[in-house]
Amino acid sequence: MAQGDSKALVLGALAGVAGIGLAVAFYQGFRSRRSASGPWDYLNGQATGEMMVNGPGLPRGQAEVLQRLEALLQCVSELKEEMKSLKNALPTLQDHVREELRGSSSLHRTTPTRRKRAAGAIAAARAGARSSEEAESEGGYMTALTDSEEEEEQSDAEEEDDVEEQPADKLCVLLERIDSLRQGSDSDKRECLNLLLEQREEFGQNSTFLWRLIRAYCDVHDISSTLEEKKTTAETGKRAGEEAVGLNPACAESHQWYAIMCGIMAEYETVQNKIKNGYIFKDHLDKAIGLKPQDPLSYYLLGRWCYAVAQLSWIERKVAATLFGEPPSATVEDALSNFLKVEEIQPGYSKSNYAFLAKCYKDLGRRDKARKMCEAASSMNTVTKEDQEAQKELELLCPALGV
Repeated sequence: MAQGDSKALVLGALAGVAGIGLAVAFYQGFRSRRSASGPWDYLNGQATGEMMVNGPGLPRGQAEVLQRLEALLQCVSELKEEMKSLKNALPTLQDHVREELRGSSSLHRTTPTRRKRAAGAIAAARAGARSSEEAESEGGYMTALTDSEEEEEQSDAEEEDDVEEQPADKLCVLLERIDSLRQGSDSDKRECLNLLLEQREEFGQNSTFLWRLIRAYCDVHDISSTLEEKKTTAETGKRAGEEAVGLNPACAESHQWYAIMCGIMAEYETVQNKIKNGYIFKDHLDKAIGLKPQDPLSYYLLGRWCYAVAQLSWIERKVAATLFGEPPSATVEDALSNFLKVEEIQPGYSKSNYAFLAKCYKDLGRRDKARKMCEAASSMNTVTKEDQEAQKELELLCPALGV
């Protein structure tokens, strides 16, 4: 509330008190004149309609008027005390309002509350000085005023909620743009990572933001041209993955992309760390599947892990057992089961999934099934880098199967 508003409020209230004071002064003068005239004036008929206040023959209408005036005196006395308190509170009122408004986006949101309280206090004092009929009228007015201002405050609160929702809306717009850019060129993928890094300070505690950041690191790793850039991107992406799964262990995508980043890091690690990353990879894929059991990507990745483990040599298993106490365990049948689950969830999921189905069927001696998977894979377009790798596998696999 501005200082001018507070002064106007007090001056208006004082003006009301002054008006009532004049009426009271008139009444007191009238009463003193009545008392001074004495009872003999009435008995002698000299009053001519002005009768003594306490006289036994006072008409009923005048007695009622005098009773109301006496009540008015009492109200004025109480109102003076209220005005004195209000006047004393004025010096600190502005500071108090400013303190409440600190951090608020605009001053007008608290103004209705202050105006309502002040108007309510003054109206209550005035209502006491009026007849019961006038008080009821005033009460109806104040009820309407209060309802109107409560609606205004509710509208202000809704506006404030809209302001609070703006960061969430901003995040949605950002994520939509990120998902769109990811489908574009290599430069779009780099821009995707740069945008996420620019907004990390604001949205870095949001898991839907963080798992996209890990994914962006994976994409930039794939398109990087130098070994040094690839390794740096993979290391940074893995740290982002650790942060994401720690922040929200219930986010399936965070576990999924962290597992992928661990698989990528295996290319740059020692044998011991490669095996360690393999365990981490499997652990987080299991968590992702448990949280989101209808995501085909997780089953595809798990199928590849099972197939790779099934191809481990005896010496590699012994190294794993020596380092970690228990070697990883998986069979070609396990891999086939996961690749088939991908097709169950999303038929025609990818060229690479068909290629791995063909490899599993070939290893299990089911050549007819393997040929059908090769034909299905060959009929799909080669779009992504993974599709290109799958096409290379098919070029070796198809002749061996007579396709």
